[in-house]
Amino acid sequence: MYKALFYTHLISVNIFLFAYLIKTILLLANKKEALEKFSKGFKVPEMIISTLFLITGIYLLVQMGTTKLLIIKICFVFASIPIAIIGFKKSNKVLAVIAMLLIIMAYGFAEMNKKRIDKQTIAPSVADVNSPNYDIKKHGEAIYTAYCQSCHGTGGTNGAGGADLTISKKSFEEMKAQIKAGSMSMPPFKDVMSEQELSAVVAYIVTFRK
Repeated sequence: MYKALFYTHLISVNIFLFAYLIKTILLLANKKEALEKFSKGFKVPEMIISTLFLITGIYLLVQMGTTKLLIIKICFVFASIPIAIIGFKKSNKVLAVIAMLLIIMAYGFAEMNKKRIDKQTIAPSVADVNSPNYDIKKHGEAIYTAYCQSCHGTGGTNGAGGADLTISKKSFEEMKAQIKAGSMSMPPFKDVMSEQELSAVVAYIVTFRK
């Protein structure tokens, strides 16, 4: 479900951007007839795409939670809509360009947000490797809860759309490498987790396997 909505959002965003780019180019080139023809012919698809863009975006926002970058992105998107409507309606090139720039900037903030991970504080009672009571799996559980559970779910069974970790066939080192480098919608954790933390979280994840 999550992956389907994620890709629907991604596709709708790209079509939305492409359509706005075409309209902006036509306006700047003074191709009024071509702009009117394109706007009229694309009116219904644009309404559908815009609706999908907003609905899937809201769903993903609820699932992933908000950050400062995401809040800025949302502000830019909502600011661009009325500016674009006025700009194209009045053939105002300045407003059309501003709207286009706001949408591009919103997309840029979304990409930045994917790569940004806030360092989480893990309780010293489970993270102290020098403690005689240190348990690598409990340490891993705390790390998993802090970073991974929102996407992979409790027990590694999908959650908001991450891979089902209960059926993973990757080796210990392969899992560490993937967490470091990231994959698809999962950001890289190489600058967030230490080697010990990576080993701990993988030691906990392998306990999910059936």
